[in-house]
Parts: sequence; C-alpha cells; structure tokens
Amino acid sequence: MDQAPRLLAVLTGKIAPFRGEEGSAIAKLPLDRPIAVTPLGLAGDEQADPEHHGGPDKALHHYPFDHYPHWQGVLGDHPLLAAPGAFGENLATLGLDEHSVCLGDRFRLGTALIEVSHARKPCWKLDHRFAARGITAGVVKTRRSGWYYRVIEPGMVGPGDAIERVSRGLEQWTMARLFGVIVAGEKDPAGCRELAGLEVLAGVWRARAAELAG
Repeated sequence: MDQAPRLLAVLTGKIAPFRGEEGSAIAKLPLDRPIAVTPLGLAGDEQADPEHHGGPDKALHHYPFDHYPHWQGVLGDHPLLAAPGAFGENLATLGLDEHSVCLGDRFRLGTALIEVSHARKPCWKLDHRFAARGITAGVVKTRRSGWYYRVIEPGMVGPGDAIERVSRGLEQWTMARLFGVIVAGEKDPAGCRELAGLEVLAGVWRARAAELAG
C-alpha cells in the first residue's frame, strides 16, 4: 500500500479588509500546532460570507500544492505562491488531486474522519487576491478547483499529520468530472440526474444538478 500523504500545511484565517468595505478570511496562515477539527471546520477559522462559505458541507477546503507550479507558470514569481495558502485552503498536500479524489471518499485526518462533499467553485476573490485577471477562469478551464469536506468524526489535526483514505466513495465521480459537469458547462443530463439523487453530494450542488438535468 502506498504511504498516506502528509499535510504540508494546516491553515486558518481571520476576517480582514479585502475590497473596499468587504471583508474576507481567504488569507489563511499555517499553524505550527495541532488544532481541533469540528463539524464546522478548524477551530478559529472564520468566514466573512456565510451564505457562500463555511457550513457543514464546506467545513474544510483542500487545495493540492501540486498545482502551484502550474500557477507559477501563469503568474511567475508571485509571492502568494511561495507557500500553501494562496487559494484560501485549510489543507495542503502533495499526491492528491481532482482526478484521484472522488465524491464520498473518506479520509482519516489526524484523529478526525472527513468525507468529500463537493468540488470548490471559484469566485472573483481569486482574481482580486492575486491582483490578476483570469485566475478564476483558469481554475474553471483547467479543473484545478480543490474540494471540500464535511466532518464525520471530530478530532485533532496538525501539520505533518497523515491524511489517509480509509474508504472509497463514488469512483465514477472524481472531483474533475463533478466540477466539469456542475461548474464548467460539460453536458451530461444523465449524470446530472444521478447527482441530483446522491445524498453524499452537498445539497446546493444536488439542486444545481437537478436544474441542469432539465
């Protein structure tokens, strides 16, 4: 069996001024100690827009550090790309990506148990954070989206801990395929009908799947 990936970073953020009077907690900072994993995410991690961020189905955001060389090719020596956290992620690893992670996969994260709930839909904040046009569009085009987890069993996690897949979800629904159908406009009415009935998929994405199924 392959060795489970280790966490390069575990990150949390506080709400801070972002654009005008609008705040954001997208600027996550790495922790140097273990932290509690709760049903709403890492203890102390904040979200400025609870309508679109946070909640049980978006408790943890995982973005592969594997993608950073791609973005360095796009943006050059951007300071945000020197270490994990550029995309507002809570978890950073090497060795997991949208083609290998599937809807419903369960991982042992430190002592917590987490489950993949949906892919991450990017928004305008990425362009603003990088002060560059086309980052959000580039995420959509390349499917380098990252994904979210819900917390099945709370626990503790720290940098360097393993993130070990303990059960496989729906192998036909990788994050890349799921993102392609729900966000990137790939036509798959039959797939959308299937997704609309999958309780493991976050509710807002089930509703979107039902719309796309027609």
